[in-house]
Amino acid sequence: MQIENELNIGAPPDEVYAFLLDVNRVAGCMPGAELTEVVDPSTFRGKVKIKVGPITVSYNGTARLIEQDEASRTAKIQAEGKETTGSGSARATATMTVLEAPGGSLVKLMSDFNVAGRVANFGRGIMEDVSRRLVGQMGDCIKAHLEAAPAAASAPPATGETGAAGTAGPSTQPAAAGEPAVAAAEAGEPQRAGFTPPAADQAEMAKAGPSPVSSQPASAPGTAAKPVNAFGVLFSVLWERVKGIFRRR
Repeated sequence: MQIENELNIGAPPDEVYAFLLDVNRVAGCMPGAELTEVVDPSTFRGKVKIKVGPITVSYNGTARLIEQDEASRTAKIQAEGKETTGSGSARATATMTVLEAPGGSLVKLMSDFNVAGRVANFGRGIMEDVSRRLVGQMGDCIKAHLEAAPAAASAPPATGETGAAGTAGPSTQPAAAGEPAVAAAEAGEPQRAGFTPPAADQAEMAKAGPSPVSSQPASAPGTAAKPVNAFGVLFSVLWERVKGIFRRR
């Protein structure tokens, strides 16, 4: 199954490419992902937690940077993961290319992945829609980080009040870029009467989506990520499909 995404970012291509190779920063933008170990400069281990109703499924995985071309700003990553308490698994190959574009950069992401286990029981169309939406959320987070940096640098310094000794008081700092929004998740997604959320989670594809990793040693892994609420994303996708059916009538 192939998923293609494009993202316009108001930042220079070299800056965008460097960000995408920083595993710590990118992992923070992947819904439900947590970096757990840096094996070597091109191999990383992590986990993805996915929440389906009251059930949380965790996957352990490894990502490897297998190709990198600085001249064309292209990188290729392979990732694979297994469910910690079941037989589910996923494998993915993701390619990213950063191109110069009016106003900044154009990022092209292409993912090719295969899944096995309970997740594979869902229809291909549903899996593609959910995966595309989660990858899009990751892209929005990356865009927010990169576009917030120039704005923060150009903002005039805040002036603090001067005390009796003539020293300046504390100044305000620009707020950090926000975390990726998970569609209809965590904030209490709508529930339909008679709709039972599946025990398996097709949004595990989020883990198999483009997950650029760094070609340089990364710093210590960060804190555990909040599980991505797959049911919220699934409900959103199903609702869009229902609305599409009524539009055609």
